[in-house]
Amino acid sequence: MSEQEIKVPDLGGAEDVEVIELLVSVGDTVEAEDPILTIETDKASVELPSPGAGKISSLSVEVGDKLNDGDVVGMLEASDGADSDDSGDSDAETEESEKPEEKEAEQEASSESESETEESKPAARKKSAGSRKETVLVPPLDGMENVPVIEINVSEGDTLEVDSPLVTVESDKASMEIPSPYAGKVDKVLVAEGDELSEGDKILEMTVAEEEGDDEDDEQEESSAESGQESQPAPDAESQQDKPEESAPQPQGATYEPPSPGTKVHAGPAVRKLARELGADLTRIKGSGPKSRILKDDVQSYIKSQLQQSQQGGSVGTGSGIPGVKLPDFSQFGEVRREPMSRMMSVTAVNMQRSWLNVPHVTQFEDADITDMEAFRQSQKAAGEKKGVKITPLPFILKACAAALAELPQFNVSLDMERKEVVRKQYIHIGIAVDTHNGLMVPVIRDVDQKGLWELAEESAELAQKARDRQLKPAEMQGACFTITSLGGIGGTAFTPIVNTPEVAILGVSKASMQPVWDGSEFQPRLMLPLSLSYDHRAVNGADAARFTALLGQLLGDIRTLLL
Repeated sequence: MSEQEIKVPDLGGAEDVEVIELLVSVGDTVEAEDPILTIETDKASVELPSPGAGKISSLSVEVGDKLNDGDVVGMLEASDGADSDDSGDSDAETEESEKPEEKEAEQEASSESESETEESKPAARKKSAGSRKETVLVPPLDGMENVPVIEINVSEGDTLEVDSPLVTVESDKASMEIPSPYAGKVDKVLVAEGDELSEGDKILEMTVAEEEGDDEDDEQEESSAESGQESQPAPDAESQQDKPEESAPQPQGATYEPPSPGTKVHAGPAVRKLARELGADLTRIKGSGPKSRILKDDVQSYIKSQLQQSQQGGSVGTGSGIPGVKLPDFSQFGEVRREPMSRMMSVTAVNMQRSWLNVPHVTQFEDADITDMEAFRQSQKAAGEKKGVKITPLPFILKACAAALAELPQFNVSLDMERKEVVRKQYIHIGIAVDTHNGLMVPVIRDVDQKGLWELAEESAELAQKARDRQLKPAEMQGACFTITSLGGIGGTAFTPIVNTPEVAILGVSKASMQPVWDGSEFQPRLMLPLSLSYDHRAVNGADAARFTALLGQLLGDIRTLLL
């Protein structure tokens, strides 16, 4: 064996050409003309080929380095042939762009070998004789109907346990996973993202097998994975009949995988070229091929899913044509740790971004004098102890908001922009934002205008506790006309809450403080409550917003007016 230099060839006069991708690592075995790295000129990207067959013994460049004609980028330990273990991987790396006739012949030979093997062992396939077919239906959804599917959590061919999440559905306020009632193998998924489900609808078909049958399936899958068939890019017709859906790349290619620093992308030159042409980041695509190799179908599925999310406005980081923010490699600055978003955090992020992008926000500020209200509230402590109810400022704010919504009904609407209609609601349901360990949750109090202070105090406390204990039902988080979010227990003088569309307004409440207020002859100490009203300027104009907050100030300043 001998070492030879890997040099940059003639670049046609280009200078200081940037390295944009390293396609091999030290120790990799390559064939002659295999791509070593990718460089990018002003007009195009070019792959630097290997000068011969052998093993990469060293690399002297990194992504971002500048190269010129004749620069040495690494050393190649040349050999007469590559060993068998490496050659399989090398062949897989180049099979998509070289020798289609040989590749086809190998596939046919492999298919014949598999066919003979399976024919010689028919009993192994029939070991799970106790299996049965089951169709999984949507369980009761607490009265909800036509709930959209936002995520498919399984693929055809997956093996599931009891309570494994099948699909995720999203109501107006929260998302929930529908669990599997059986343990077994998924035969066919009957729903897709965007479908709307109601109780009793079909989700998927699955084979429920005894443990002996499941173990046999697992053993067959393991033996198949270890049999060295990773060089086969796609199954032939016979193997597709045995496993019609297991190799389908749609769910895998469409899945976002956070890139790990230094992770090597497993893809062939043809796939890399396609990704560059489409502008796809291979580190964000989960491969469906052997050893998680990224296939062309994976790239196309990923691009398709990103386009769909962008058009629907449901992708975090993109929407309405606004480019996403590309993150740097934070590990270069210090130690980092990645963890997946919780389901609640993910849904909240999407909803907040959708509201912010679609609603023209304006915030109106006001200070309400609650000195007399607070004195009355304190006087009711003894009565509250007898009733077993703690009365807080929230019931008073709820009653004041209900009265303001009745007085100014333009705040109790939703806009149907597709049909160019205003939906005027004849009920007053108000959501209360609750801070929990699992994120922000918004239970809804119904018919606030028809309830008294004690009833509102009891119901708001009960719903807040259920939110913290994660016991809220989906129906308890739906139907709000208006939302109240309070930071008074934490602090702050004002903030700008985001409207919870399709509502058109939200009231932010900050911490009350004693302030000197001029009464016409002298300053008096008064307890002032900061209010921040954010509203959708398409439905509400500034004068109406000022009237709304002024009315709240009057109602809270003299609670007797709530009786009128």
